[in-house]
Amino acid sequence: MLRVDSSKPCQLIYSFARHEYLGWLIEPHIVQLNPNGEFSFTHQRIFSNTAQEFNSCIDETDAKLIKLLEEIEQGHLIKKYYKKPIRPYEFFSKVFNEQLFDVIRPKIEKKMAEAFTMLANKKLFVMSKEGYPAEKQLHIAAEAATVLFHFKRDDTEIRYYPTIKYQGMKIEFMFKNAEIVCNHPGWLMLDDTLYYFEKDVEGRKLQPFLQKRYIAIPRSAEQSYFEKFVAPLIEKHHVHAEGFTINTEKYDARPVVKPIYVAGGTSQIQLYFKYAGYVFPYGDGRHISVKIDREGDNYTFHRIKRSVTWEKNKLQLLEDMGLTTSSSLFQNLEVKHDSDDTDRSFSVFDWLNQNHDKLTAAGFEIEQPDGQKRYLFGSSKIDLQVNENNDWFDIHAIVHFGPYQIPFMDLRNHILNRKKEFTLPSGEIAVIPEEWFAQYGNLLNFTEGNKELKLRKHHIGLINDLAEGDLASITINRKLQKLTDFEELEDIAPPVNFAGSLRPYQQAGYNWFHFLKDYHFGGCLADDMGLGKTIQTLALLQKNKEDAQAIGASSTSLLIMPTSLIYNWINEAAKFTPTLRMMVHTGAFRYKSPDVFGNYDVVVTTYGISRIDVELFKAFFFDYVILDESQNIKNPSSKSYQAVKQLKSRHKLILSGTPVENTVNDLWTQMSFINPGLLGNQQFFLNEFVTPIEKKKDEDKAHRLQALIKPFVLRRTKEQVATELPPKTEQLFYCKMTDEQSTVYEKVKSEYRNELLQSLEDGTFAQTQIQVLQGLIKLRQIANHPSMIDESYEGDSGKFEDVVHTLSNVLDGGHKVLIFSQFVKQLNIYRQHFEQTGIKFTYLDGSTQNRGEVVKRFQEDAKTQVFLISIKAGGVGLNLTEADYVFILDPWWNPAVEQQAIDRTHRIGQTKNVFIYKFITKDTVEEKILALQQRKLTVARSLITTEESFIKSLSADDIREILK
Repeated sequence: MLRVDSSKPCQLIYSFARHEYLGWLIEPHIVQLNPNGEFSFTHQRIFSNTAQEFNSCIDETDAKLIKLLEEIEQGHLIKKYYKKPIRPYEFFSKVFNEQLFDVIRPKIEKKMAEAFTMLANKKLFVMSKEGYPAEKQLHIAAEAATVLFHFKRDDTEIRYYPTIKYQGMKIEFMFKNAEIVCNHPGWLMLDDTLYYFEKDVEGRKLQPFLQKRYIAIPRSAEQSYFEKFVAPLIEKHHVHAEGFTINTEKYDARPVVKPIYVAGGTSQIQLYFKYAGYVFPYGDGRHISVKIDREGDNYTFHRIKRSVTWEKNKLQLLEDMGLTTSSSLFQNLEVKHDSDDTDRSFSVFDWLNQNHDKLTAAGFEIEQPDGQKRYLFGSSKIDLQVNENNDWFDIHAIVHFGPYQIPFMDLRNHILNRKKEFTLPSGEIAVIPEEWFAQYGNLLNFTEGNKELKLRKHHIGLINDLAEGDLASITINRKLQKLTDFEELEDIAPPVNFAGSLRPYQQAGYNWFHFLKDYHFGGCLADDMGLGKTIQTLALLQKNKEDAQAIGASSTSLLIMPTSLIYNWINEAAKFTPTLRMMVHTGAFRYKSPDVFGNYDVVVTTYGISRIDVELFKAFFFDYVILDESQNIKNPSSKSYQAVKQLKSRHKLILSGTPVENTVNDLWTQMSFINPGLLGNQQFFLNEFVTPIEKKKDEDKAHRLQALIKPFVLRRTKEQVATELPPKTEQLFYCKMTDEQSTVYEKVKSEYRNELLQSLEDGTFAQTQIQVLQGLIKLRQIANHPSMIDESYEGDSGKFEDVVHTLSNVLDGGHKVLIFSQFVKQLNIYRQHFEQTGIKFTYLDGSTQNRGEVVKRFQEDAKTQVFLISIKAGGVGLNLTEADYVFILDPWWNPAVEQQAIDRTHRIGQTKNVFIYKFITKDTVEEKILALQQRKLTVARSLITTEESFIKSLSADDIREILK
């Protein structure tokens, strides 16, 4: 066949062609025009990739049509439905079958319907049997034709046939060689016209009548025929009936919601509509629904008009209230869920009850689900009243389910065991709202009593939580309510014999201790490090002593702490409460009988000794048992916890800057010690709080735990009380040598003492001062860590252990620390420790070259919290205002040098309060030098500038005293 020459006149036409296997198709063709303008026999099928050549006769619509019709061309379809290369002849003879036709043809018709809408002003022809594209011109009807379906019922049969009208005129189409060229939507080709129809009449409904006047159905089959064929036809199309009645009816409708309960799955809500006595589901897409009535031999078809927009609005209302259309076949609705943990089987009941009043106000009817159970639908609430008694809170509560009133006690097991269904006296089932399990589960877990619910006084936090959430009407003592606001507690006069004054926040802590005492509650003072937990506690113990003396009684309290803190407590007590009789119960020669405890106000011991002497301690009834650094008992299976929980006392307190070190579980032992039963048993606490908070990041559980413990934990951070703190606070930390360290120290001290006594006797003391200085330095090094003078030393250092422990507390609080020593060897010991434990630090000594860079990293990198500095290198010229803690590892002869170190952080630009900790090893040259420093302070300030001059200022007696 000759190709069309695009340089000569040609025209694009559309050809209606019957494919042997695929049925009617539309194809675009280019036809060459003769010189007289008529079609020649030269033509070619055109595709997107060949269309550009004929741009002169193709407009925008043509371009779209060419692309669209390409998709129903046989080659394209074969590729889509058969992935291997195959010739069309083979495909249609070997692969193609009726099932494949039923899949492909509807898709072809969908594309053809789209094409017909664009072909109105285009040239359309029927293709000849030989394949010429322009045999006969076709016209597309200017408007939709209408079809009226007729049913004539007489005594023997029902005759059924359609009539077609176009532009008001009846069209004769039977026995006229008409063809159905498209089934859905229906298109009819009659003579030279293509007709389409109103109401989307399908072509197959007309197909039988192309060669038949009517279809006859015997009366014996009419019932089934009416239901399956006639009723659906009446819903969609115009029908004329003789021998039965069709009534078109309009009613006001009522929306109905019905739960579909799926045990253990996702329950749904069905929405349907009642039009008088007729019920229709939402989402069937019908504007008209038909119901059939039969009376004797008479049939009436009720053609009910649906209010489609009104139905959509009702669905929208439900969606606005939190429902969503499910992905199921039936267009049912589901409750939107925020989390995966929600019980999806009962959530529809919760939703229906929560929205009950809104639904009834909007005219909805709620139907019972299928099955034997009858559910109560209605709003529910709990009237909860809490009254304070002597040692208890009495809880009176009534539950309202719709019109029913039930004692809250009856729901206790349901809520604790998460049973959603509660059977009412009427036999109906009330579904317990999901949020009640969270809101009241905590409360009921801790209530006691079989007839009346009671709650121990220490569960005040739960009561406050209920009050804050408007979940209960609370009647309790105003003073008790203040427990959540520490600032408003009654001011208690400080003890008479307290040497010093309490800062306002310390006074508040002291007041809180007394409040706890009045109500027999235990408490945890969890102030940041350096805020004076020791001082607040000593003030309480002093006041306790004075109050007991006033009534002629005596009181003894027990203080348990890590070994490293004993000397600090003793020193602080000597400073602030000098009249408190303190007994240190440690060491190999400690008392073995509890009788002696009564002679003292405070017995001080360690966690280790409390384990060993538990029988001794539990035989005495103490006024207070106080645990310092109480995280030492965080492990419930530890011997320390097992021991302290056996102790007997009127009151219990714990002190800790970090009550939670690693896990929320750390709280359980500490809280159970001060207020037994506050957090339930260990397993309950693990399941109810630890796992949800740590594994699932459950904020609600975290809030509930916070509510429980809040009244008994007083925590102030350094930032919170910054305005009350002086610019800098200095504190001495006394450290005890380990046994191995003490042995080394005593050996070296004896050697130097003997040398000194010898030089005093033979008058050579003045010449040996330099050796004395070396001896003192050596002793100072051993007091810090013996490995500084002996690298083979493998024992521990008491000071090193204390510094590391104190440092970890400070770092946990997110603070930055400067650590000063005059010994580079000592700095290296800490350096190695930090490298092994992964603590980020910067380091500076005399050999450091890039000082600026090191300082910058410490000041600007949030993760670098520690700066190790040699006093000689870092005493001047550094500005380290990011640090708010200074550790001085060894005391200096000259206080001015120490002050220079402190001034690295405490200078212009510092906005934080600075804490300075000086670590002094007890019973060593360090402690003695400190005492000498105090005596010679004025001299030192004015004259002493070097260690040599300090030694020169020491008399023989001073040195003898140091080496005692």
